[in-house]
Amino acid sequence: MRKCLLAVIVLSVSLATKAQQLYMPRGVADAFKKQTRQQNGMPGANYWQNHATYNITVTAMPPDRNIAGTEQVTYINNSPDTLRNLGIKLFVNIHKTGAPRVRPADKDYLTDGVHIDEVTVEGKKMPWNDNLPRYTNTQLQLPKSLMPHDSVHFTINWHYQISLQSGREGMIDSTTYYLAYFYPRVAVYDDYNGWDRMVFTDVQEFYSDFNDYTVTLNVPKNYIVWGTGTLQHPETVLQPQYLQRFNQSLASDELVHVATKQDLAAKNVTAQNNINSWQFTSNNIPDAAFGLSDHFVWDATSVVVDDATHRRAGAQAAYNDTAKDYHYVAGFARHSLDWLSHNWPGVPYPYEKTTVFQGYAGMEYPMMANDETYADTTFSKFVAEHEIAHTYMPFYMGINETRYGFMDEGWATTFELLIGSADLGKARAETIYKQFRINGWIFDKTPDEDLPIITPGEIQSGRGLGNNEYGKPSLGYLAVKDMLGDDEFKKCLHGYMDRWHGKHPIPWDFFNSISDVAGKDLNWFWNNWYFSNYYIDLSLSNVSKRRSDYTLTVQNIGGMANPFDVKLNYADGTNEIIHQTPMVWQANQKEAVIKVSAKKDVKSITIDGGIWVDADASNNTWKAN
Repeated sequence: MRKCLLAVIVLSVSLATKAQQLYMPRGVADAFKKQTRQQNGMPGANYWQNHATYNITVTAMPPDRNIAGTEQVTYINNSPDTLRNLGIKLFVNIHKTGAPRVRPADKDYLTDGVHIDEVTVEGKKMPWNDNLPRYTNTQLQLPKSLMPHDSVHFTINWHYQISLQSGREGMIDSTTYYLAYFYPRVAVYDDYNGWDRMVFTDVQEFYSDFNDYTVTLNVPKNYIVWGTGTLQHPETVLQPQYLQRFNQSLASDELVHVATKQDLAAKNVTAQNNINSWQFTSNNIPDAAFGLSDHFVWDATSVVVDDATHRRAGAQAAYNDTAKDYHYVAGFARHSLDWLSHNWPGVPYPYEKTTVFQGYAGMEYPMMANDETYADTTFSKFVAEHEIAHTYMPFYMGINETRYGFMDEGWATTFELLIGSADLGKARAETIYKQFRINGWIFDKTPDEDLPIITPGEIQSGRGLGNNEYGKPSLGYLAVKDMLGDDEFKKCLHGYMDRWHGKHPIPWDFFNSISDVAGKDLNWFWNNWYFSNYYIDLSLSNVSKRRSDYTLTVQNIGGMANPFDVKLNYADGTNEIIHQTPMVWQANQKEAVIKVSAKKDVKSITIDGGIWVDADASNNTWKAN
C-alpha cells in the first residue's frame, strides 16, 4: 500500500512537471496557430519577414552641425497582410522638445529633431506636414495599399542638426560626429505584433529588419569615416601610403597604425578633393552606423575567425590620441573576435570587421561600438568585449531589444563573464560579475526588482529593467549551462542560432529550441526563471546524521532553481565540495533533500551559490555540536 502510494505521488509530480506550459501573449499564441512558429522551436512553414533595400546619401560638413540626407528605399511586403501605410521610425526626434523620455534632457541634448523636406512614393510627390508633433514613431501614407508579396519604392529627403551633447549618437567634439539612427526607416512589421509602434524613450534599445544598405557619406577632405559595411573603392578616398596600411591590416595579426596623430596633423591621409565620398555596403544586416573625424587616429588588425574557410575579420579602433587606453583597444577587439568565434558562442564572427569608436555611449551597432575611454584598461577591455559580443545577439539573431532585451543583454553579459574567466581567471571574473551585474538585484528589495524577466521592456524602467535585462537572465542562461553541461549546452545554443539567425526569434522560440535540441522538457525551468517573480535565497534548514551519512534539507525561500555547492568542512581543516545542478529542484521547487557521505569528521556544512548570490546567507551553514 505504501509503495503504491509513493508510486502515485512520484507519477503525479512527474506529470505535473512535464505538463507545464509557458504563458504566451495572445498575439504570440496566434503566431503559433498560423504556423509562422513551431512548438519545437523551429521557424514555421508559414514564417515570413519583410525586407528593405536602402540607398542613402548623407552630407556632414563639420563644424557645421547640419546633417542632410536623401534615401531611396524599396520595401518588400513578404507578409500575407495588406499594408495600407508604412510605419516609420524617426529616432533622432528623441532630441525634440516634448519628446517622451524616461530621463530629463539637458539643453545641449535638445534640437529641432528631423525635418522631412520631401517624400515621393513610386515617383509621385506625397504631402508631408513637417509641423505636426511627430516624435520617434510616425507613418508614411501610401497612395495605394501594399499587397502581400508586393513591393513599394519611395524616397525621403531630410535634414537635422546633430546634438551638441553626445549619447548613443551626436557630436563627440566639434569635428568628430557619431551618426547612428540618423535615417528615416521602415518599422518592423512582424507575425506576432504587426507594426512595431513602441516609443523610443532613450532607454530601451531597438528592433530592426534585416536590410541591404548602400550608404555614401560626403565629408570634407582630411576627414576619415569608419562604419558598418565594406568600404567601396578605398583608393578613391585614401592616399596610397594609407591605403597600403589599411590593406595590410586586413591580412595581418599585427597591429597596424593606419593613420597616426602625426599623419593627421600633416593633412595628407585622404584624397585632397574638397569633398570625399566614402561609400559602404552591407547586406542582410539590421542597421548601419558611422563615425567621422579629422583628428581621430586609426589602428587596425585582423584575425582568422573561421578556421574552416580561413576567413579573417578586421578589428579597428578610432580615437583621440590622448585616450591612453584606446592605444590597446584594437588589440582588445581582435582578441574578442578570436575568442567569441572559437569559444563562446563558438560561432565564427559573421561580419567582415568591427570598429570601436571613442565616444560616450557604451553602445553596440552592427560592426561598430561607441565606447567611452577609461583610466582602467581592464574595464576598457570589458566594455569592448561586451559590445562586440552583441554582434551575435541582437544583430546576427534579429532580437527585439525593446521588448525582450534579456535575449541580447543577458547573452552579452554571459559572454563577458565567460571571456573574463578565460582572461582574468575565474575568481576575479566572478567577483566583477557579482559586483557589477548581480548584487544590485539580490540586495535591492524594491518591487520592480521582482518583476518576471519576461515582462516587456517598454513597460519597465530604472534598476528593475537593468537587472531584468542583464544579470537575472544571464544567471538563468548559466544555470541551464550548469544543468546540461558545457557540451550539451553549446549544442543547444548552436541549434537555436542555426535555426534563427537572420530572422526574428522571440523568447518562446529560444525556450522551445533549447528544449527540443536537448531532448528534454525544460518548461519547468523556463517558468521558474523567466516567468516567475522569484529571487535567490536558500536556507539549510535541517541536517541529520547517521554514521558518516548526512541528510540535508534545503529550503528554497526565494524560489529560483539555481545551482549551489554543498561544502563539507572537515575538522582537520580540509573541505569537500559536492555540486548540485538546478535539476535538484525539478520535482519540488520549494525544498530539496540531499544525501552526502563524509570522508572525515565534519565540523560544519555550508551551502554556497557562488555567482548565484544568496539574498540571506546567514542561514546557509550548519555546525556540528
